[in-house]
Amino acid sequence: MLNKLKKLDWSIIIILILLMIISFFIVRSATVGFGERYENYDIRTLLFFALGFLVIICSVFIDYRLLMKGWIYLYVLGIGLLAGVYFFGIEINGAKGWFQLPGGLLFQPAEFMKALLIIVLAVFMGRRQGDRLTFLGDLLPIGLITFVPFLLVMVQPDLGNAIIYIFIVLGMLWIGNVKYLHVLIGLVIVVASLVLFVSLFNTFNTEIKDYLMEKKKIHWYERINTFINPETASDAAKYQSDKSRIAIGSGGLTGDGYMKGQSKTRGMIPYPYSDSIFVVIGEEFGFQGAAVLLLLYFLLIYRMIIIAFQCYDRRGSYIIIGIVSMYVFQIFQNIGMMIGLMPITGITLPFISYGGTSLILNMMCIGLVFSIKAHQEKYELD
Repeated sequence: MLNKLKKLDWSIIIILILLMIISFFIVRSATVGFGERYENYDIRTLLFFALGFLVIICSVFIDYRLLMKGWIYLYVLGIGLLAGVYFFGIEINGAKGWFQLPGGLLFQPAEFMKALLIIVLAVFMGRRQGDRLTFLGDLLPIGLITFVPFLLVMVQPDLGNAIIYIFIVLGMLWIGNVKYLHVLIGLVIVVASLVLFVSLFNTFNTEIKDYLMEKKKIHWYERINTFINPETASDAAKYQSDKSRIAIGSGGLTGDGYMKGQSKTRGMIPYPYSDSIFVVIGEEFGFQGAAVLLLLYFLLIYRMIIIAFQCYDRRGSYIIIGIVSMYVFQIFQNIGMMIGLMPITGITLPFISYGGTSLILNMMCIGLVFSIKAHQEKYELD
């Protein structure tokens, strides 16, 4: 048991502790004075982190290859949860993607599916043992495996998590020895699809707006139109983006000070404790505070990549790179949408935003990384 605990990467543990401290104080600043509903969100954050650290420690004693052996059951479980939430879930902000748990807690299957998808894809890619991936034997099954959860999450609708699935696949394929021809074809398809989407969106702008308004999904149109055509977007549609940039910009180099920037964020920017939490960091701690947070993220990702390089089992490397891809996109998307570089989507900032399912999932992924690191010696002996 002690030998397994020695396999823990303590630099990652220290980084997580620092992120926990940041999350606690920022969530507190973002929720104080919002009303009884948001009381103790900061304390809950500490409890979620405590549970997450327990998950990490337990993960060290579980051989990740046992999970890979049961990949089909994990995949069916994930798909079942995504399908079940459509019938038995509750709707929040126009998306039906949560199960109501006892004690007022919420469970979001779309978050849980990220880890399951990474494991399943690693199994498929690992079968080649480093050889070139073929189109019919590898890329097509990988595409189908990803498309099913992607479609189920889009139906909720949850555009943010659906896009994360795509970037997880792209990140894993990047090191999966894909043929350059397939990469070129993929890039052409992606670029052509984006150009076609923008063209069709602008051509049928009015029809799309009327349709989504009828379906009570007008916020989808506003988010996309604000990003594609910011000059024609309404003030209401640009409200969150404009207010976020104003608040972050007001922080300057050093920020307004802890708990002193609430006049700009409280009541003006939606979900400052969750999706928009970076606004609170930028406003209260300025460029310096944001830079420290990004440095911690860089060190976390750097350590994970080092562990991936040290793996004897390619499947372990694939899993870690899938997790890294998930973190990188979430960080870029969350911060990017707050400063106007990306469209607004419901994506949380890893380890900082309030949210039990998201935080536990992220800690589970770190535990999976530790499991891979702890069992590489045994893999070499086998």
